[in-house]
Amino acid sequence: IEEKNSTQLHMFLLLGFPALADLHVLFSIVFLLTYILTVLKNMVIIALIKTNYELYKPMYFFLCHHSFIEVWYISVTIPKLLSNFIAEDRSISFVGCMTQLFFFSSFMCTVCALLSAMVYDCYVAVCQPLHYPVLMTYEMCIYLVAVSWFSRFIVSLIKISFISQLKFCGPHVINHFFSDISPVLNLACTDMSLAEMVDFVLALFILLISFFITLISYLLIFMTILCIPNTQSKKKALSTCSSHLIVATIFFSATLFMYAWPKKIDPFDLNKLVSAVYTIVTPILNPFIYCLRKQEVKRALKKTL
Repeated sequence: IEEKNSTQLHMFLLLGFPALADLHVLFSIVFLLTYILTVLKNMVIIALIKTNYELYKPMYFFLCHHSFIEVWYISVTIPKLLSNFIAEDRSISFVGCMTQLFFFSSFMCTVCALLSAMVYDCYVAVCQPLHYPVLMTYEMCIYLVAVSWFSRFIVSLIKISFISQLKFCGPHVINHFFSDISPVLNLACTDMSLAEMVDFVLALFILLISFFITLISYLLIFMTILCIPNTQSKKKALSTCSSHLIVATIFFSATLFMYAWPKKIDPFDLNKLVSAVYTIVTPILNPFIYCLRKQEVKRALKKTL
C-alpha cells in the first residue's frame, strides 16, 4: 500500500460542477454559445481597430491586445469544460494540467498588466493632455505591451516550474473546472511550502503592483476631474476612463479574492463561482463595456457594416 501511495500521479480528474450534472445539456449549450460569442466579439473588435484609421490611438492599441489575449484566455478553460459536460471526459493528464495552469496564469497576469497600461493612458489623457502626444508615442505603447507579455510569461514559468516538481500521489480529483493553482496544490503529498510561497509572493506582487497603479492613477484622475470647472468637460473626461474603471473593478475584485492569500486553502464551491466570473463572465462582458460606451467604436462599426 505504501508503494502504491508513493507513486506519482500522471492523470487527474476535474470535478467541475457536480451540482449541474442533471442539467449538463443546458449548460453545455450555454457555455458553447458563450465561448463562440466571446471569440467572435473580440475578433470583431480587433478587425475594427485594424481596419479603421480613426481608431489608431493608444487606447485602442491596448484594447486590441486585450481582446487578443481574451480570445486565448477563455480558450484555455472553456473547451475543456465543454468536454467535461458534453463528452463527460473529466480526465486531464499531468502534462495537460501543468500546461493549462501555465497558460491560464500567463494570460491572466498579462491582462492584469495591460489594465495597468490602459489606466496609465487614461491618466496621461486626463491629467496631462498637453504632454499626451509626447508621452504616449507608438514606441511607448509597443514597450508597455512587450513588457506586459514577456514579464508575465517569465513569472508564470517560474511559478509552474516549482509546482511541477511537487509529487502528486492521491487523491487524483481536482475540485475545480480547470487546473487552477489552489486545488492543484491541495493534491500535493510532499512538502509544498516553497512552491506555495513562491506562487503566493509572485501572485501578490503582480496583482498588488497593477492594483496600486490603477488605484493611484484613478485617484489622480478624479482629483483632476473635480478641478475642472466646466460640467461638460468633466463628463467628457470621465467618459474617457469609465469603461476601463468598470472592467478593472470586476477583474481586481475577483482576482484579489482568489489569489491574495496562500494557495493551500480548503476547496469551496464559492471559489469556483468566483473563478467563473473572471474566466467566463468577464470576457463576454468586456467587449460590451468597452465598445458600447465608445462613440468612436460605434461609428467605426456602423461605417464597416
